[in-house]
Amino acid sequence: MSKDYYKILEIERSATAEEIKKSYRKQAMKYHPDKNPGDTNAEEKFKDCAEAFEVLSDPQKKQEYDTYGTLGGNDNFNPFGGGGFGDIFSRFEDLFGFGRQQSRVKKGSDLRIKVNLNLSDVINGVDKKLKYIRQVKCNTCNGLGGKDIINCTGCAGSGVRRIIQNTPFGTIQQNVSCNNCNGSGKQIRNTCNNCRGNGTTPLEETIDVHIPQGASNGMSFNMPGQGNWGRGVDQFGDLQILIEESSDPNFRREHNNLIYTQNISVIDAIIGKEQKIVTPQGELRFTIKPGTSHKDILRIQGKGVPDLQIGRVGDLLITVNIKMPTNISDEEKMVLESLKESPNFN
Repeated sequence: MSKDYYKILEIERSATAEEIKKSYRKQAMKYHPDKNPGDTNAEEKFKDCAEAFEVLSDPQKKQEYDTYGTLGGNDNFNPFGGGGFGDIFSRFEDLFGFGRQQSRVKKGSDLRIKVNLNLSDVINGVDKKLKYIRQVKCNTCNGLGGKDIINCTGCAGSGVRRIIQNTPFGTIQQNVSCNNCNGSGKQIRNTCNNCRGNGTTPLEETIDVHIPQGASNGMSFNMPGQGNWGRGVDQFGDLQILIEESSDPNFRREHNNLIYTQNISVIDAIIGKEQKIVTPQGELRFTIKPGTSHKDILRIQGKGVPDLQIGRVGDLLITVNIKMPTNISDEEKMVLESLKESPNFN
């Protein structure tokens, strides 16, 4: 089962039709994009709530889901059919009368680029020059897709079709995107040879991007208007830059702290020694104090990884690893034997 619809709506499997509807309204209102502007996580949860309600409110779909855990025989089955995100809003508004605060701007699709950073990039920030291909308006047909454009015969040019569905809650009228024209309201008689009716052509872009300090693995940055254009949209989609951080051979991350292992000899542990290492911030000197024990940890504040959200910098934790000799000469053995008589070695 790819998704637990009962868990999404926070209901029991024995919930009645009215309880399903009531819970859907509560959860959908909580995660509605108008109440959570710019929150992509809330938008995904809003979609999940709509998907769960679409299945559990339909007796036939619900029975199939309860029996097999999926719809259509696979986990990726879309219960909405070909409808897009706009249809979810229409169904929600038709069912509960929740009007949108403003008309939703039609955007082209978003693009995602993965950017690999090493530890130095994460700590110091870095400028990257990125190349990618996006879809732009076809200059041959000006993005129309062709010539002799007429109103769609399937929706009379409105871009939407109204369907009537009988549910346990009564008859529900819903506006869905017209599948004949993909919601554009127009049909093309003479298709553009350059874009083959898509209204878009590929373009290779090169952009300069500044990755700030502390941008670590899993973070994403949104660049508005740098995504795809599409026929019938109002503006370009966005470009999402996803950060992937590669591991470092010398330093290990533990949240915003850096962990480093320093090997020293037994003699250095006994009498102490000045050490230096090369960190992503540059050369760093520190002191091994006399009498240092195996696995002692030296903490150097402010030499870890910056936290982009709270502005704090982590620490560098140096773990001391005392290397024990495994093969010593007779002369060395005599020296060590003589040290046994010293009070400091008893």
